[in-house]
Amino acid sequence: MTKNPRVLIVDRSAETHEVLQTALARRGMRTYSARRAQRGLALAERVRPDLIVLDLELDQRDPEAIYAPFAAQSRENATPLVILGSARRSGGEAPLGEFVRKPYDYAPLIRKIEELLVHPEGNTRRAA
Repeated sequence: MTKNPRVLIVDRSAETHEVLQTALARRGMRTYSARRAQRGLALAERVRPDLIVLDLELDQRDPEAIYAPFAAQSRENATPLVILGSARRSGGEAPLGEFVRKPYDYAPLIRKIEELLVHPEGNTRRAA
């Protein structure tokens, strides 16, 4: 894990932003936030985060339309992607990272983020 990893949180929930930003900052991580997919993609290009947390139910769009550009960015930059959603997406090449089924508890989500920052080479595994 890099000394001060950068984590991009792309989620419309103010609670998720607040909880993750507080918990991750206490662990020495820098967080960046976006509540819309387009803003998240722009931040990902500019900041080059070490990990992205992405809520697939972010906008009123098809989850695949949200997922695809982030997955491409994840593969291109070897950036782990933590995908939050109600249903696991099927098919296609999986990016580095994990799928976390909603509803979720924050403590296991934070542990998953820490784990992926230490071992980013692990491909998508079981749902947390």
